[in-house]
Amino acid sequence: MPKYDEKKQVVAVALVTALCLLGDSMLYIVLPLYWQEAGLTSLFEVGILLSANRLVRIPLGPLIGKWYERSGVRTGLVIAVALALVTTAGYALHGFWIWLVMRCLWGIAWTFLRLGAYSLIIAVSQEQNRGQLMGLYNGLYRLGSLGGMVAGALLVASIGLQYTSLLFAGLVLPALILIFACIRPQSCTEGRELLGRMEAKTSLWSKEGVLVTLLTGLLIAMVYQGVFASTLSRLIELRQPLTTIGGIVVGAAVMASILQGARWGWEPWAAPWFGRLSDTYGRKRMLVATMLIAAILFGMIYAPVSFGWLMVVLLGIQWTATVLTTLTDTWAADVAARQANSTAMMTHYSVVTDVGAAIGPLLAFWLDESFGLGLLYLGVALVMLLLALMWLRIRESRTPAVRMDNAS
Repeated sequence: MPKYDEKKQVVAVALVTALCLLGDSMLYIVLPLYWQEAGLTSLFEVGILLSANRLVRIPLGPLIGKWYERSGVRTGLVIAVALALVTTAGYALHGFWIWLVMRCLWGIAWTFLRLGAYSLIIAVSQEQNRGQLMGLYNGLYRLGSLGGMVAGALLVASIGLQYTSLLFAGLVLPALILIFACIRPQSCTEGRELLGRMEAKTSLWSKEGVLVTLLTGLLIAMVYQGVFASTLSRLIELRQPLTTIGGIVVGAAVMASILQGARWGWEPWAAPWFGRLSDTYGRKRMLVATMLIAAILFGMIYAPVSFGWLMVVLLGIQWTATVLTTLTDTWAADVAARQANSTAMMTHYSVVTDVGAAIGPLLAFWLDESFGLGLLYLGVALVMLLLALMWLRIRESRTPAVRMDNAS
C-alpha cells in the first residue's frame, strides 16, 4: 500500500482545488466588465451571479457536511471535480438563467472541495503544525485564483469568454489523477472516528469563542471574498480606466488581475509562513494587529493620494487578506479539533463564511449604485476596527491536540 504522508495529502487537495477554481476566479475580474458578452443585461445580474454560488452553499453545506461524516475525502473530491468541469465549460453559454444554474452547481462543487480539505487537514494535523498546514493549503489552492484572474483577463481580452471557459474546463481534468494518486481513502472518516473514541461528545455551542469564530469568519469572507474581490476592477476603472506599465497601456481588468494575482503569487510561501508564526507565537495577537492595519488601509482607499499610492494601499489590503484568512481558518480548525465531531464545527464555519461571501457582492453593488464606493469602503474600515476590538476580549487557549497517526 502506498504511503500517504500528511503534507503530500494537503498539497494534493490544494492543487485539486486550484484546478477547479480557474473558471470561478476568472469571473470576478472579467464579468463586471464583459457582462454583455455573457448575455447579461445589467450589473445587478452580475452581482446576483457572483453571489448565487455562495447562496446555494448555505442550505446545502450542512447536508454535505453530514455526507462527509460517513464518506471519505476521495469520493467528495471526485464529485467536486465533475461539477467544476461542467460549470466551467458552461460559462461558454449565454443567458442569465443558464449562468445561474452553472453558478449554483459550482456552489455545490466548492462545498465538497472545502469541507473535504478542512476535514483532511484536521485529521492529519495537530495544534503545533495546523497553522502551517492550513497556510500551505490556502497558499497553494490560490494558485488557481492566480491563473484564473491573470490568465483569464488576458485570454478573454484576446480570444473571448467562450473559448477561455472551454480551455479552463479542460485544465480541470488532471485533478482526478491527483485525487487517486495522493489522497488516502477514507482518511477524514477514520480520523473523525478516532477522535470520537478519545473525547467525550460536548455541545458545539458550549465551547468558548465559537460564536466569535463564526462571526469573524462571516465578516472576513464578506469583506475580502465578497466586497473587495467583486468591486476591485470597478474601483480601479473609476479611479483610472487606463494605466501605462512599461510603455504598454492596460485596462482596469488587467490591473485588477495583477493586484489579485500578486496575492495568489505570494500566498504559497507567505500563508504557510504566517501560519507557522501563529503556531509558535499564538494566533490572537496576529489577528488583532492585522485587523487594525486592515481598518486603516480600507479607510485610505478614497484618500486624496496618487494612483501609485492607491496601488500600494490595495496591495496592503491583499496582504491583510492573506494573514486574516489563514488565521481565521486555523482558529476555526483549532476549535473543531477539540470536538468529538470536527466536521460539525467546520460545516458551521463553512456555512457562515458562505453567507458572508454571498452577502458581499450584492451589498457592494447595491451600495455602489446608491451611495458610491467611498462610503462602502469607509463602512468596511469600521467593520474591521470593531472586529479588532472584539478580539481583544477573547482568551486564547493553546491546548495540545491529539495526533491522529492512522490518518497520515
